[in-house]
Amino acid sequence: MSREGFRLLAVHAHPDDESSKGAATMAGYVAAGAEVMVATCTGGERGDILNAAMNDDPRGKRDLPGLRRVEMANAVAELGIQQRWLGFTDSGLPEGDPLPDLPFGCFALQPLERAAAPLVKLVREFRPHVIISYDENGGYPHPDHIMAHRVAVEAFEAAADPVRYPGTGEAWSTSKLYYDRAFNPERFRALHFALEEAGLQSPYAERLAQWLEADAEGHQPPVPVHPTTTQIDCGDYFGHRERALLAHRTQVDPEGFFFAVSVEMQQKVWPWEDYSLITSRVETQLPEDDFFTGITAGS
Repeated sequence: MSREGFRLLAVHAHPDDESSKGAATMAGYVAAGAEVMVATCTGGERGDILNAAMNDDPRGKRDLPGLRRVEMANAVAELGIQQRWLGFTDSGLPEGDPLPDLPFGCFALQPLERAAAPLVKLVREFRPHVIISYDENGGYPHPDHIMAHRVAVEAFEAAADPVRYPGTGEAWSTSKLYYDRAFNPERFRALHFALEEAGLQSPYAERLAQWLEADAEGHQPPVPVHPTTTQIDCGDYFGHRERALLAHRTQVDPEGFFFAVSVEMQQKVWPWEDYSLITSRVETQLPEDDFFTGITAGS
């Protein structure tokens, strides 16, 4: 089904987040004719090299932020999307007990209006029909992911108000706001049992056990705060997702977690990417299989 005339904006914290969360969805919509933009809040400056095969790469040691920009460009080309840097500095992931203070001037410590202003400007320029970001916990509680959630919600609301954020362009009302559910328990359970039935070792057992422990009865995972409302059938684009992830060579181990299940098994067991519809300014009917249900192209 053609999606020409529609525009989708995904808000992510770091380079590589766009490839691990919603990448196949974006590639599918690009193939259908939609314009897809990723807003990357930070440059990932405080990240580490997470792929042991890259430990001896001289550029990674000398200029990891620069190399991550090259990796991002390669992932963008693989997915066929557009991308903008919002220009903030990575906050890092604090570790220890007690946790150390976040670095001065980092993204997570910015006042909300200062952090959201570049995104409001981008929304008013790009004029997306749909915005996707993380839930209140950031998908996982990284300070930059939580701030990315906050600025996405702020931009969704504020960009429609001509009084707010003067000097950032003409007001634009985005029709829908979604939260990504890349790490939803239902998907991991399905893949876990498929691996076991095939006689293969599952890397998800520990994660599933942690979810079970979170339930008072110990039998079922807790009900998600934002259940899945929208499943995008994008199995044909899982290969693009894997290649986009592999483009982030310093951050993604080709033998690691993201590649534990073959593309073919994922296409058979869980050929979707999952989202929660949080706010809609148009009429729609749940469950959905298309972000643009209820929206008129060009509006």
